[in-house]
Amino acid sequence: MLKIGAQMYTAREFCKTPADIAKSCARVKAMGYDGIQISGFGPIEPAEVKRILDGEGLACAATHISLDRMKNDTQAAIDEHLLWDCHYTAIGGFFPKAEDWSRALWENFIADYNAVAAKFAGSGVAIGYHNHSHELAPAEGVRPLDLLIEKLDPSVWMEIDTYWIAHGGSDPAAYIDKVAGRIPCVHFKDLTITPKREHKMTEIGDGNLNWPRICTAVRNAGAEWVLVERDNGELDPFVSLQRSVENIRASFDL
Repeated sequence: MLKIGAQMYTAREFCKTPADIAKSCARVKAMGYDGIQISGFGPIEPAEVKRILDGEGLACAATHISLDRMKNDTQAAIDEHLLWDCHYTAIGGFFPKAEDWSRALWENFIADYNAVAAKFAGSGVAIGYHNHSHELAPAEGVRPLDLLIEKLDPSVWMEIDTYWIAHGGSDPAAYIDKVAGRIPCVHFKDLTITPKREHKMTEIGDGNLNWPRICTAVRNAGAEWVLVERDNGELDPFVSLQRSVENIRASFDL
């Protein structure tokens, strides 16, 4: 059975202090989430995070940390993840300037990130890559996301984000299929369209993504966690998280 986590970046405006973080974690636990992804937290000691997680009975499914921290604060990052019994961290993406866009630029990033992955080897913590839609913009005839999948070290896991794959004009389920065996955590976001033909994030099950196909792909890929996220939208973040988890548990075959 896949576990369902809340990506706390969704509620980042309510996670600026340790007291805020404790209240927010209590709220998502009460909604029925099994765990969280740590992202968007304000300053807080790792031991206090552990106290909150243990107190609420929440797992730490994964985190997002900066590339700079991965490179320059490696052991401390590993130690805090092991403190939380968390084995997955990722960067939120690589965001080069459009005027610098080239295949060589992405290949240089890949080489750099593989060197970072080597620093985590054998630690019990694996680093990953979270996509947005720009990785589907061709660079000399190849999509950077395909380069990442092909050339990143196999130890680097791929955190496919369903909304952003669809936003980039591709098929979320197909990309989940491509990274089977290296996608322990997948980001669930739904996408709808406005009358002005603008893409809009919405709550899981309220948009236009093909969730039966996505869920089949997630199960077949061997994922451990479904992580619900909504970067922005019309509903209060906690109302959004509540609606999404209720829709998933009521209607999704996970």
